[in-house]
Parts: sequence; C-alpha cells; structure tokens
Amino acid sequence: MFLWGTATASYQIEGAAAEDGRGTSIWDTFAHESGNVRDGHTGDVACDHYHRWSEDVTLMADLGVNSYRFSISWPRIHPRGDREVNQAGLDFYDRLVDGLCAQGITPAATLFHWDLPQALEDRGGWLNRDTAHRLADYAHTVSARLADRVPIWITLNEPFIHMVFGYALGTHAPGRALFLDALPAAHHQLLGHGLATQALRANGAGRVLVTNNCTPVWAASDAERDARAADAYDTLHNRLFNDPVLLGSYPDLSAFGVPALDAVRDGDLEVIAQPLDGLGVNYYNPTRVAAPAPGADTGGLPFVDAGVTGHPTTAFGWPVVPDGLRELLTGLRARYGDALPPVYVTENGCSQADEPGPDGVVDDQGRIAYLDGHIAALRAAMAEGVDVRGYYVWSLLDNFEWAEGYNQRFGLVHVDFATQKRTPKASYHWLKNRLAAEHHHGTPA
Repeated sequence: MFLWGTATASYQIEGAAAEDGRGTSIWDTFAHESGNVRDGHTGDVACDHYHRWSEDVTLMADLGVNSYRFSISWPRIHPRGDREVNQAGLDFYDRLVDGLCAQGITPAATLFHWDLPQALEDRGGWLNRDTAHRLADYAHTVSARLADRVPIWITLNEPFIHMVFGYALGTHAPGRALFLDALPAAHHQLLGHGLATQALRANGAGRVLVTNNCTPVWAASDAERDARAADAYDTLHNRLFNDPVLLGSYPDLSAFGVPALDAVRDGDLEVIAQPLDGLGVNYYNPTRVAAPAPGADTGGLPFVDAGVTGHPTTAFGWPVVPDGLRELLTGLRARYGDALPPVYVTENGCSQADEPGPDGVVDDQGRIAYLDGHIAALRAAMAEGVDVRGYYVWSLLDNFEWAEGYNQRFGLVHVDFATQKRTPKASYHWLKNRLAAEHHHGTPA
C-alpha cells in the first residue's frame, strides 16, 4: 500500500513544555535566549497538540491520509537524557498511537527531530560519542512500548541540517558556531542511527529508516571551478549522510581539508551501514553553488551559494522547482543502484503567507500548485523506475518554524496561535479530493 501522509515534529506542535515530567530540550533553552528566534517566539505552547491531539487526528482522518509521521519528544521520555523513564511521556504517545490506529492511520515515528535533552547537550551533545548510545537507550524505551502498533520507525531527521545549523553556524539549537569543527556531529548522529536501529529491531520494529534532507546540486556555470564547488557541496550535503548508511563508507572530504573523520572508530561503519527498510528523503529545493571568489573568506568552505533564479519562491524565499524532486530521486537511484532501499518522501511542502479572508477561507492556491507539481514529479520518478513507497506533506498544521518562530506557515491547516482554532485551508480540501480519487482508482501517485 502506498502511504499518503502528513508530517509534524514534537517541539514544533506539542507545547506542554513543562508538563507531566517533560525535561528541558536544547530548543527550550535556545528559544528562551534573547535574539535566537524571530520575535522572541518559543515552542512553550506551539499548537497545543499535547492536549488537542484527538482533534488533530480527526483532521487527518477527514483529510484521508493513511499514514502520519510524527516525532517523539526525547526529553518527554528521558527528561535527563539518562535511562530514567518518564511514564507520563510514554502514556501520551500510547494514546496518540491508539488514536491513529483506531482511524486506520499508519503511525510512522521519528526518534530524533532536533529536540535533544539539554542534559545531553551539557555533556557535549552530538560532539560527544556517548550521545549515540543514549539515542539507543531511548530507542529501546519507546519501541518496547510502541513497536507492537508502530510499524515504521525513523531514527534521525535531517542530520545534515542539525549539524550545519545547530553546530556549524549556530542559527539553530544548540547555537554552536564551530564551522568545520562540527563534523564529529555528523559521525555521532550516524553512529546513533546504527545503534538505535539495533535497539529497534531487537524490539520487533517492522520497518526502520533514516531521513536525510537531500538536494540536487547545480553548478553556477560550466566552468571547472564551479563544477568542483558543486561536487564539494554535494559531498557535504548529500553523500556525507547517505554514503555511510548505504555504502558503508564516507565520501572523500579532502576538498574541506579533512583527510578523514577523526571520530570514526573500528567497527563504527558496520554499525551505521546495517540494511535499512527504506530511505526517508526530505525535498524542498535544489541548491546552486559557485566557486568562491579569490581571497573570499568562506570559513574554509570550497563553495558559495549562488542562488537559484528563474523560479517562483515560497514565503521563505525558497525556489519552487517541482522537477527537482524527480531529478533527486532518479539521481539517488543512479548513484546507489541496488544499494538504494525503497524511498519514502518524508517531507515536502511550502511556506506561504496564509491568513483567512473576510469569508474565513484560507485560499492558498500557491500551495495547491506546489503540491500538484511535486506529486507529478513523484509520479515521473516512479515511472522512471524509482521504488517510492510513500509521500508525506509538510505539514499538517502551521507550527513553530524553528528560528523563524510562528512567521512561516507550512500547514494544510491554518492555526490561530492566539486561540488555537484550526481552519483547514483550500489546499487541505484539494488534497482530500485528490486522495479520494487516488484511493478510488488504486493508483500509487
């Protein structure tokens, strides 16, 4: 069965930040420090999904999706990052999973979507090898409780983005600006993926995936120096996180002056490269890069962002290139061949400046065009032989968009953050009709 779903993340929607024994996450700390998040917003309340989950599951059921990708809040389960378990946190996800199953919606649970317990960050976060082992403990705890009803597990969400924004640039939690010294956070996240995969399988998890943010990389010109820059960016963004999982080896990082990752120990790559049941791919846009100008200070990076031009943009300023999804998926198949497991598009969506009109309707025609174009690109990739098993729209709800606070709206459902009123947008109704037609005809995309 092809999975049509929507996706969310715990810190972005749950709220209830200090309720029922939940510990502090790095995002709680980061958002409460002045200047880190636009307009001083925090996820303390977010969409109040912790209390309104039943209403949100009803919205999914009415939409007609057959799967829901959510993330579990690590500090809600292990408040101090150790093995002490907060049963109230497990109880919440028990209720959510039962509610989904009652509606015939397949739960797909992500273990780590960036809300690391602050206690682990205090001990070094993902720069500390021990954090990988703590992820395995956490994976064991939640899968022991939920694996009988949750058939799909995702270990990590976008480790590239977390490493770059959280540890290299400091624009996301935990706010560390280490540049290339952030690279150990790549290896330790991937090691955590491998160890968590072992824990999940030991508890009978059905399908285990990792979700990587992937992008087609375009050189700014035909010049050889720009081609080398594009290859270096592709290595950092795509191959650094796909190669170890799928091929059991790291790509050549010499373009970054790094002959090898010092954090790698004997046996690590065997743990990381265990067979997967799927690769989660999050796609938003291609990336166009050029070689740096002579003498430019790029912090040691052998490329600069050249910007994608000639395409419409989202409210976030991201270029809208639906065919980039087909290019990405067919490119993954060409690169990895038989080593590529079935693919799940675990996030795809766009931000718009959505507000209800005088009639109360949120008429987000741009999002409808976006989704229509990307579903067509998905179908084209499948026609070219890519084994795609699912497509999840980001996101079900307008939510806390990390450093942008509540200023970027990605939802199929509009949320009035002052009242928590949910209003399905025009895109929600469009997708509902589209899914009804897909299910009627039995087509996968």
